[in-house]
Amino acid sequence: MATHFFEDYTIGDEVRYGPIAVDEEEMITFARQWDPQPFHIDAQAAQQSIYGGIIASGWFTCVLAMRELVANYLSPESSLGSPGLDSLQWLAPVRAGDQLWLHCGVVDARPSRTKSDRGIIKTKIEMSLEGESPVLSMIATNFVLRRGHSR
Repeated sequence: MATHFFEDYTIGDEVRYGPIAVDEEEMITFARQWDPQPFHIDAQAAQQSIYGGIIASGWFTCVLAMRELVANYLSPESSLGSPGLDSLQWLAPVRAGDQLWLHCGVVDARPSRTKSDRGIIKTKIEMSLEGESPVLSMIATNFVLRRGHSR
């Protein structure tokens, strides 16, 4: 991956990554440790739930998105972390075997007012099944190093 500095994120830019395979074993292992609700870990209980089968934890879906963001969108040389997310929504169930796509669009990019070595970007992030409505939506804020500066 090429290094992306603050100046490389322009309002209106959009990128798409995928497909991201949803692995059943990873999905259930994650849920057992971090979100052990019956419809995430127990096939029989999940079958009787409103979902009619096991679904991924929304947090697992966020983890898949984050893995893809780190691999492709945020450069290790310039990413300075995040103060948080806005508008996190889980819009539809995700199931084992699904193939997801991550769509990122820069909605704001501005130099920091207090630290001249960095800028602040806001990215609208959506994850969806191919050709379908999003299953995940959020807006992430990230601090990104400006070109010519080092950590």
